[in-house]
Amino acid sequence: MRWLLVFPLIITFTPAASAQRPQIVRTVRSAIASGDFAKAQSAIDAHQPKDSGYLEALSWMARGSLGAKRLDEADAYAVRTRTETLAMLKGRALDDDTSLPLALGASIEVQAQVLDARGQRIEAVAFLQDELKRWQATSIRTRIQKNLHLISLVGKPAPALDTHEHLGAAPPALASLKGRKTLLFFWAHWCGDCKAQAPILARIRKEIPESKLAILAPTQTYGYVEGGNEAPRADEIAYIKGVFEKYYSRIEGVTVPVSEENFKAWGSSTTPTLVLIDESGVVRLYHPGKMTYEELMAALTR
Repeated sequence: MRWLLVFPLIITFTPAASAQRPQIVRTVRSAIASGDFAKAQSAIDAHQPKDSGYLEALSWMARGSLGAKRLDEADAYAVRTRTETLAMLKGRALDDDTSLPLALGASIEVQAQVLDARGQRIEAVAFLQDELKRWQATSIRTRIQKNLHLISLVGKPAPALDTHEHLGAAPPALASLKGRKTLLFFWAHWCGDCKAQAPILARIRKEIPESKLAILAPTQTYGYVEGGNEAPRADEIAYIKGVFEKYYSRIEGVTVPVSEENFKAWGSSTTPTLVLIDESGVVRLYHPGKMTYEELMAALTR
């Protein structure tokens, strides 16, 4: 259950998506962070109109309750968020408003985590699979896939990895790496935690040779470069190459697939995401968020 205890605290926004959230969201998050759930609830009750910002704030009540291990409350808030969001979606598309996918995605995430925490993993997997089909063509696909992987991917064969487009040397196909361990490091050009992970991976590479451990660093484009300035794909690829050379080139032998589909299929809505695949091609670790040297080495040397 480790992911239940820590994952709700790992909320990643790209610079473009982290444009200032509605005031009601900031108020509720602040109150939850200080442990004052009553204040957060009062702010939600007083908020008018019951708009998309209200729904996003309500979803934070679900996440906050889950983080506090108040499962019944978390589930109730998640169900309420989902019900009211679906009602609002009768007149608009999910991705018409940034608050709507955040609210719905969080409600699905919390409902699944509560089911899993109650020992209903089969039900949680079925719920997430249904939601994945329903929202496949929307922005929350990756988030739902992440939650599905968190409770069901470890112990299963690794999904395919698209290596068609890449920076530098061509990445090997995952199937060709059987016989040695493989570490996938999903990163984004804007991600500070990813940059902080780089020296740890460089140290691990010096201690574990490429003959025993392959390191692949999938990334993707986001439509912008430094400062959130919009950029054509070719310009962003050039920018990503510069970021890689500055922060990640010391990871010897690393290869860099570039694919938006990889992030969707692997559920990498949190960066970094680290995945360890064993010598037989089976996933042994799926971890959204950064890891310490000690944590990674423990996983690699099991």
